[in-house]
Amino acid sequence: MDEEIEKLFQRMLDPEEAEAYNFADKLGLKATEEVKDKLIELVLSDDWEAAYLACRALSKTHWNEESLDAIFKAIHNRKNKQQQGAFVQILEEFDLSQRFVDVFRVYLFGNFKASSLAKEYLDSVEFDISPRTIRKAEKHWNHYLHNPEDPDSLSIKKSEVEPMLLEMRELFSD
Repeated sequence: MDEEIEKLFQRMLDPEEAEAYNFADKLGLKATEEVKDKLIELVLSDDWEAAYLACRALSKTHWNEESLDAIFKAIHNRKNKQQQGAFVQILEEFDLSQRFVDVFRVYLFGNFKASSLAKEYLDSVEFDISPRTIRKAEKHWNHYLHNPEDPDSLSIKKSEVEPMLLEMRELFSD
């Protein structure tokens, strides 16, 4: 990695740096394959603040799918339960059109903030839906029905999810 990139990483990861977001943005705009790999490594690290900044940097790159794979992995990692909302919030910087099932899973199994943000994405993003997407979503819905993390929210989610799944199924019915 060249010296300029190294300095951007240092500044982005410096806990005393007030402009860390700006350095993350600059790093993302200059990202090479090597930089992308290091950013993904940071997303999956135990330092959630560094991971968040790495997500922000990745949002400025053209590696949407690889970046989202890592971010969703971080979101679903139990050690990040308290920071899920921050990771879900950064998703607004990415193209989620191919990620209905991932967003749906966050809606079902995320903490309150993550679930609320995921619901906003479900309502506002134009997803590419296929019969396979619907089957995968139904699988996660059935798992949720039998294993709700928050039984109190079951009736609310039921009133939102069942009409959504029905509407999606109707898209492909004869």
